[in-house]
Amino acid sequence: MTTPARLRPRPTRFGLGFLGLTVLTLVGCVNYALSLGYGLTFLLAGVWIMLAAQALRAARGVGLTWRPGAPVTAGESATFTAQVSTSGPLTPVQVQAQSTQGEAVTAWAAAQSEGTALVHLPVPARVRGSLGLKDARLNVHDPLGLWRVAVALPLPDPVTVWPAPEVGAPPPPVRPAPGGGESTRRTRGDEDFAGLRPYQSGDSPRQIAWKQVARTGQLLTRETDAPQGTALHLNWADTTGDPETRLARLAAWVARARHSGAPFALGLPGRTLPAGQGEAHAAAALTLLAGHAPLLEVPAPPRPEKTAPPPLDPARWRFTLLALGVSLLPMLLRQPLWASALTYGVLAYTAGRTRRDWPPLSPVVLAGLVTLGGVLLNAHFGTLLGAGGGAAILGLLLSLKAAETRTVRDARLLSLLGLFMTGTHFFTDQGPLTALHALVATVFLLAAASRWVVPAGAETGRPLRRAARLLGLALPLAAVLFVLFPRPDGPLWQLPLSGGAQTGLANEISAGEFSTLAQSDAVAFRADFKGAVPPPSDRYWRGPVYEAYDGLKWTQVRVTGSAPSMQETGPRWRYALTLEPNGTPWLLALDTPVSVPGGAVLSSAFQAATFRPAGTRTRYALESAPALRGVTEDARRLGMNVYLPPQSPRARALGESWRTLSPEQRVQAGLAFLRQGGFSYTLSPPTLPAQDRVDAFLFGSKRGFCEHYASAFAVLMRAAGLPTRIVGGYLGGQINPDGGYLIVRQRDAHAWTEVWLPEQGWVRVDPTAVIAPARVNANVGTALVQPGAQQAAAPGPLERARLKLDAWQNRWNDLVVGYDGEQQRGLLTRLGLGQVGSAPYLLALLLLVAGAFWPALAFLRRQDRPRDPALRALHDLSVRLRLPRAPGETAGAYLRRAGQARPDLAPALDDLLDAYQRARYSPGDPAQARRDLLAALARVKR
Repeated sequence: MTTPARLRPRPTRFGLGFLGLTVLTLVGCVNYALSLGYGLTFLLAGVWIMLAAQALRAARGVGLTWRPGAPVTAGESATFTAQVSTSGPLTPVQVQAQSTQGEAVTAWAAAQSEGTALVHLPVPARVRGSLGLKDARLNVHDPLGLWRVAVALPLPDPVTVWPAPEVGAPPPPVRPAPGGGESTRRTRGDEDFAGLRPYQSGDSPRQIAWKQVARTGQLLTRETDAPQGTALHLNWADTTGDPETRLARLAAWVARARHSGAPFALGLPGRTLPAGQGEAHAAAALTLLAGHAPLLEVPAPPRPEKTAPPPLDPARWRFTLLALGVSLLPMLLRQPLWASALTYGVLAYTAGRTRRDWPPLSPVVLAGLVTLGGVLLNAHFGTLLGAGGGAAILGLLLSLKAAETRTVRDARLLSLLGLFMTGTHFFTDQGPLTALHALVATVFLLAAASRWVVPAGAETGRPLRRAARLLGLALPLAAVLFVLFPRPDGPLWQLPLSGGAQTGLANEISAGEFSTLAQSDAVAFRADFKGAVPPPSDRYWRGPVYEAYDGLKWTQVRVTGSAPSMQETGPRWRYALTLEPNGTPWLLALDTPVSVPGGAVLSSAFQAATFRPAGTRTRYALESAPALRGVTEDARRLGMNVYLPPQSPRARALGESWRTLSPEQRVQAGLAFLRQGGFSYTLSPPTLPAQDRVDAFLFGSKRGFCEHYASAFAVLMRAAGLPTRIVGGYLGGQINPDGGYLIVRQRDAHAWTEVWLPEQGWVRVDPTAVIAPARVNANVGTALVQPGAQQAAAPGPLERARLKLDAWQNRWNDLVVGYDGEQQRGLLTRLGLGQVGSAPYLLALLLLVAGAFWPALAFLRRQDRPRDPALRALHDLSVRLRLPRAPGETAGAYLRRAGQARPDLAPALDDLLDAYQRARYSPGDPAQARRDLLAALARVKR
């Protein structure tokens, strides 16, 4: 078969769905700044593009030869058989054609050996005559079935359709032989030996003269005859009815004579067949009947009846369910145990139905599970629109979709849904383990999709290895797009992703709020400084500012009016902040933030916040500096920050007693009261009453955590006439010696006060520091054990190993998770490529994308080479001479054709043929024969 030079790959329906999934995930990554999502999206895009090239390359190297078809009887199916050969590994191949009797037929190749396969195309033969194919084409698919390349096929020779014999036909009439005696009128029969003749197709093996064959080496058949009067004479005149009825009876008589071995002659109007016997003679008679005029007009093919889809192949279906289970694994750590048990229970039940006769889950049961799961998950997460609840309900819906799947189309759709589910895990984590899981899950899901491309029995190769190889080929292209694809600075739309119960600072402060956080060892954020790390006394990380007080809790308020003043008093600290997911908009900036990244704002309370809550790990660039804040402040804000509700009269009286002092002395008086009052720092303070809570703490329990001291001190200062507010955030941080950055954990959560002093503005005052100085100089753990310690104890071996792992995590966050538009612009500037969209950028993008295809093309070329050394040498020769080898062409025929095309190489090609035959067939040392073959190949110049 000669393949057309111009071939075009076209996406299949599944390929369009795959493309749609890729576009959808890309939009989600752009909107939510999912860096790992970009990586997965570009990896899938690379697979989509690479498979188009692979399908096109396979189509250019495919060949097909038709095998002669055998005659069939009307009402049966004729089988057109073709041998498909490819230059490389066998790819999914489908033959589609239209029969000359109006039937559309399709068949897939069944693998026979490496690079070859057989296609058996069954075609219904509905009427006698001739049956052939038209509009035949070969559809070459990629291993995942994303692309299809149509190759026009030559038409095979038509087959003869014999008339169907009449059922229960009467025996043929006995007609006497005309004229002459027995000795003069003889015909072919099985009574007397008449001589030898060359063997013909259809001769019985019993008639072969084996002794003559052994002596002469030529197949000869014994020919016998019989008196003509003993042969059957099947005649048109002995039948009645319409032509088709007559032909059916004659066909029945021919079949009876063939079965009995009796010689017969056939007479039709205008045509006769001399008497004879045997399979060949019967076939000639039936062929004569098939072509008798007039031929029937072929009726329109019947409309196909709607039938139930065939059951899914159990082995493939179990593998698909396994792939779905792998894609859902991270949900085990992020949803309630009962939700995981329900999801995996449905998958296990569906898989068990492939081995046992269990009933399917009814629509009522499926609807009940959806309703029950949705209600319980909404109660657990508080919403089904957030990252936690949304992913959990999607996982449950995915398992229920698998339970009601019945068709191959839906089974393949589940692979796409599994890939989408894999991408949703990036909303809650983008660490290295999540990236590794995404790769493993993608391999399983692509392997599951590849197993549904061809029907059962036609599958070849190892799907997991094939899927892993595809991802490997797509990796260079994915890396180029990950680095150079434009990264927008803001979302496309605003849709907060609430993560449910996330650990972090709250919108209000009440007793026990920070002591609960202090028991969590989870990382809140990491800070990489450009230069020296601030000393412990300056590591106050500013978060929400609480200014409204009702006697029980402190809350945030929005104050309108003139903006407060800010004057920097020291050098700036420049750092990158990597926030863990917390569901809040606050940027925990080092006090005081003076420069915030794009998409963030600085409030009138000097609180940095972003428009998009941190639903995923996010990296920001910030600048802070010591400053005088609010020297010029709005009078309404100052008035609000001295208000006290009518509670805790003893604390109010104590504060009011200091009003005769200067503002600075009032602050010192409050701190001295705490320092000398027998107070202690603890994570387990007693429960305080709702009424007069501050009095109960200051003059009763005297045991508390940072929020107790900050709240009580703020009440004392307001009673003393000083505007005071509480700032929530974090204090301290652990320096990682392996990376030189700060790790701030939830246990470092802290609350302190800000007191407004004339000509100084808002001054930070930390009352906890006078109770437990180690809280500032060391950490929470040291402050609880040794409140007066000046530094934390050196980390032990386990802690050092933990810090090393965290350093790797931070590096990952810096290079992968935190790669955003700002980092991309900085990289392009350092490389001299200008901005996104500039001419150097576009040129570099084009060159790098083109270069990313080279590994795949090199691999495909290597795959095209046969594994057998001798055949590989012949393949290399065809590439060197740019003279393809025709399908089924022997080595000798090919080399002779090559010698005719290149007469100057004829002697070298003769030597190569001799070396090839010795390497393939001669006994002896195969290694030496292969070396001789390679030497002969080297002498053939291009």
